[in-house]
Amino acid sequence: MTEPTPITVTIPHKLGVAEARRRIDDGFGQLEKQFGGSLAQVERRWDGDRLVFSARALGQTLRGWMLADATEVRIEVLLPGLLGMLAGKIKGGLQKQGRILLEHKK
Repeated sequence: MTEPTPITVTIPHKLGVAEARRRIDDGFGQLEKQFGGSLAQVERRWDGDRLVFSARALGQTLRGWMLADATEVRIEVLLPGLLGMLAGKIKGGLQKQGRILLEHKK
């Protein structure tokens, strides 16, 4: 069995911790709706300012966490097997969607 492929994404923001957490929660809900057929057994829980999550995709379980602080959100995901081969695409998608989610809106 191969080791999971780790990906890390850091997204700067100017929202403060509470607003970043709120947007992460909203974004996670949107993600579940968007990929409803592809994602299964999605679990998430907040541990302080860290959101710990797992989900099944393509028959494999991915795990990770997001840490919100006052100026950035750091996302760490471990991609098993086949998902690891898609790491570049997944990382790019996380960066793009994360920036959209956390952009400062007046």
